[in-house]
Amino acid sequence: MKLVYDQEVDVLTILLGDAAVAVSDEDKPGVIIDYDAAGNVVSLEILDASTRVADPRSVEYALRG
Repeated sequence: MKLVYDQEVDVLTILLGDAAVAVSDEDKPGVIIDYDAAGNVVSLEILDASTRVADPRSVEYALRG
């Protein structure tokens, strides 16, 4: 998994794998979900991230269980 924040356009991208994107869907305004050809989620894009996320430049990694 990889997180990329582009401050210039204020977009936070969460990449879950390296499969090619076949379909994108903006289910909720400002949140784009990308799917591969098999329908698996490949990535999430959060538009206007600085208004939706406390600090898009900061990442906290936690393991549970």
